[in-house]
Amino acid sequence: MVTNTDPLKILSLGEISIRGEFLWGSNYTFLSEVRLADEQLLAVYKPTKGERPLWDFPANTLAKREVAAYHVSQALGWELVPPTVYRKQGPLGAGSLQLYVEHDPEYHYFVFSSADRQRLRPVVIFDILINNADRKGSHILRDANDRLWLIDHGVCFHVEDKLRTVIWDFVGEQIPEALCADVTRFLEALKPTKNGPSELTQCLSAYLSRGEIRALAMRAERLISSGRFPPPDPYRRVFPWPQV
Repeated sequence: MVTNTDPLKILSLGEISIRGEFLWGSNYTFLSEVRLADEQLLAVYKPTKGERPLWDFPANTLAKREVAAYHVSQALGWELVPPTVYRKQGPLGAGSLQLYVEHDPEYHYFVFSSADRQRLRPVVIFDILINNADRKGSHILRDANDRLWLIDHGVCFHVEDKLRTVIWDFVGEQIPEALCADVTRFLEALKPTKNGPSELTQCLSAYLSRGEIRALAMRAERLISSGRFPPPDPYRRVFPWPQV
């Protein structure tokens, strides 16, 4: 929906009304309308109480990880993740609220054109940084303006290596200088200042543990040091299931 107001403001302050449920995910996910004054937009609402418990992720943290992924995307300057906020109150309790992206669900990674696949280098770097354990082919959307968006980041930021993705197109390639520069700036933004934690670290601390933020910085350091797209780990599962 077209709006003259910052979508983040509407997502943060608007009244949430559930319009329907997405049925193919593991956790409860709802299409919602968010209204603020005379403006409205569609959003994806993921209530914490609808999260399926996982053995390797702390309980009731997936919605906050969705928001952390948005802030990392913004800090990198890549704007890959649709505007996302954490609402402490909602129709089904606290949860994440993300701007809904109109897209063709039949156009996903496995049917992307060669040109669109070549646009995925920032996506790969982003997933390595956030340690994405579930980059399915359908989690990359193309909107009507030919812009790519990334969704579904609830199982990210683990301190242990959990990277599972369908995108291994660039293994061994040198990371483009511009992307390396962005990651370097991102790492600098995570470093403490003389007055304590950086602004970015304070922001992420609302959604992630200190250990997870340290692990995020370490992954950035490894990428910068290597300068190349890493290969898949031969000793563990590196593809999500299902892959679409």
